[in-house]
Amino acid sequence: MKSYLIKDTTKQERIELIRQWVPADEAMEDCDIDLWDMYHDYIEGKREIAEINAAFAEGE
Repeated sequence: MKSYLIKDTTKQERIELIRQWVPADEAMEDCDIDLWDMYHDYIEGKREIAEINAAFAEGE
């Protein structure tokens, strides 16, 4: 299994990972979550996915 830690990925690989999570259809039409905004710090190499998910779960 490939590591998705910042130290093990390039910015382009991180973008591609998030792109895979963005729905191609309108399945999240009623959802206010923008995955690009949510994972911006991960893409930029500032915070790991786990940190972002934990903050989201805590309501930050």
